Amino acid sequence: MSVVTEDFLLELRSEEIPARMQEKARTDLAALFEARLKALNLPFESIESYATPRRLALIVRGVAAMTAAASEERKGPRADAPAQAIEGFLRSTGLSREQLVERDDGKGGKLLFAVIDRPGIAAGSVLASAITHVVTAFPWPKSMRWGAASESTESLRWVRPLQGIIALLGDKLVPVEIAGVKSASVTVGHRFHHPGGITIGSAADYIEKLRACHVIVDGAERRNIIALGAKMAAQKAGLTLIEDEGLLYENAGLTEWPMPLLGRFDPAFLDVPPEVIQLTARVNQKYFVCRDAAGKLANAFVCVANIDATDGGEKIVEGNQKVLAARLSDARFFYETDLKTRLEALTPKLGKIVFHEKLGTVADKVDRVAKLARWLAEQGVVKADPDQAERAARLAKADLVTGMVGEFPELQGLMGGYYAAAQGEPAAVAEAIRDHYKPVGQGDDVPSAPVTLAVSLADKLDSITAFFGVDLKPSGSKDPFALRRSALGVIALILDNGLRFPLAKSVSQDVLDFFADRLKVQQREAGVRHDLIDAVFALGGEDDLVRLLARVKALQAFVTSEEGRNLLAGYKRAANILKKENWVPGEVADTGIYEAEPAEAALIGALDAAEPKAEAAIAAEDFEGAMAALASLRAPIDSFFDDVTVNDPDEQKRNARLALLARIRDAVNNVADFSKIEG
Repeated sequence: MSVVTEDFLLELRSEEIPARMQEKARTDLAALFEARLKALNLPFESIESYATPRRLALIVRGVAAMTAAASEERKGPRADAPAQAIEGFLRSTGLSREQLVERDDGKGGKLLFAVIDRPGIAAGSVLASAITHVVTAFPWPKSMRWGAASESTESLRWVRPLQGIIALLGDKLVPVEIAGVKSASVTVGHRFHHPGGITIGSAADYIEKLRACHVIVDGAERRNIIALGAKMAAQKAGLTLIEDEGLLYENAGLTEWPMPLLGRFDPAFLDVPPEVIQLTARVNQKYFVCRDAAGKLANAFVCVANIDATDGGEKIVEGNQKVLAARLSDARFFYETDLKTRLEALTPKLGKIVFHEKLGTVADKVDRVAKLARWLAEQGVVKADPDQAERAARLAKADLVTGMVGEFPELQGLMGGYYAAAQGEPAAVAEAIRDHYKPVGQGDDVPSAPVTLAVSLADKLDSITAFFGVDLKPSGSKDPFALRRSALGVIALILDNGLRFPLAKSVSQDVLDFFADRLKVQQREAGVRHDLIDAVFALGGEDDLVRLLARVKALQAFVTSEEGRNLLAGYKRAANILKKENWVPGEVADTGIYEAEPAEAALIGALDAAEPKAEAAIAAEDFEGAMAALASLRAPIDSFFDDVTVNDPDEQKRNARLALLARIRDAVNNVADFSKIEG
């Protein structure tokens, strides 16, 4: 016998939902509703959710007619307990004395039990309860109260005033009322194409009825329409669309019936840096931009209308062209005005901007960074001209006080690079100003130009050491000054460029430990084991990240080989014996007072040969060679433990053999602290 199920439709219609909130709201609605139905024990098959600028919608497929019946058993007092105790138990269960069940307690007495049968609850009631719970508990990042009810703090908060609720189980209305809005089977279509009411019969016709009224409910479908339409509009004009996923989501969140349209702007605006044009179009107008056949920015944009205009969109394009022209005129004004003032003339203004109350002004930071950039160049850490490194560092933050960066903070650094080039600075200096913030995140370009390297490295090192110096370190999930990101940037700059930079000469021990933690994070993503990084750091004195990683990678290759695994096992056995015997490091063994057993003598000979080879290989930074030298100890160590009794009754033999184990431990630990290695 098949179980009868129906689909449930919920639509929560409101005034416009901000585009940036829609996708999370859609997933939150599904997750909250699913959790609530499971908590209320109402079976269903699946949930799908949708969002448009004016509605959140949910379809629950295969909803059971009722919750499953349940039986609850509760243990009560003894059957001969005082009447007061039994009456209290009866009140708590709602049962009579005759309905209780008596059972043996195993001690010759009887215990009372209440068996409470709970019948299934109709799906409609459960769904109504779930709707109220989800709506009142919805986690909007920003919400509001409205109308007369808003005088009370107990009134409903929603992203925008709630205007309508559809709640249909099959073709039956699920009655519910929230903030004065009663559920119904009526919604509205597109604001312009079909503003009147639409009667929805059930979940089965919801999506297609709205489509017929110029509303595409599925955000993914709207994004596909925009992506394809924008690309085709650009191609039709002989151009290539510059794709932008964030802009795709935003436009889909602004439209219920998206119509991509190509427009043009005056090519004279192309004298403005392309990043400025793209940002102006994107941030202010939500437009896509295009490239021409040569790969340069074209004087074209794609806007997304929310209406199927009868003139093919000509008037819409014309209006958008006028608005963009005004925006680009403003951008050009900022750019041309900024060009009239040299960067060095702007630097005094940095003294009026507080970098941090404990660390002074931006001008103070610039001075520190400039000195450090020069030092890095003079010390040969970076093969850059010291004068250019200092010059770039002293100008790198000047664009913070320009009109363009004031309008578009995202362009800091980039605009400084343009202005530096325009005022005749050397190309290396302009490039360093442009790129000194890089890398700003995973996947970002890592600079390789020497002057850029010096300034970028100095800028990030200064931020880390300065904030650590006033005890403003990252804590838990809090990192208000993005020091973890800065540390990862420093690591990427050093490793990608093979910089031989002894960090300990520039930073304190706590900062060095901080870099070690960040290095583990970065290398874990690259497949390097964190315990091996610990094993190398534990040697102490290793602050050259290039050399450290070379040692770690050689160690990882070694300990995952059969020789490495066996040597690690032998090392741990030797170390455990020494620990158990409380062996004091530095004791000298004298094997000349007795005749060593063959396996013992073989191990001594192997150590005599391997130790100098490993030390020489380490000195030459040939870490694979050092591992190979250690690998030669594997067989002699195995034979030693198989054939020789370490804890010999003869004290002289025992001491000599413990000293031999100490030699094994020390020889291995000269490469890495094997006690830190897992396994």
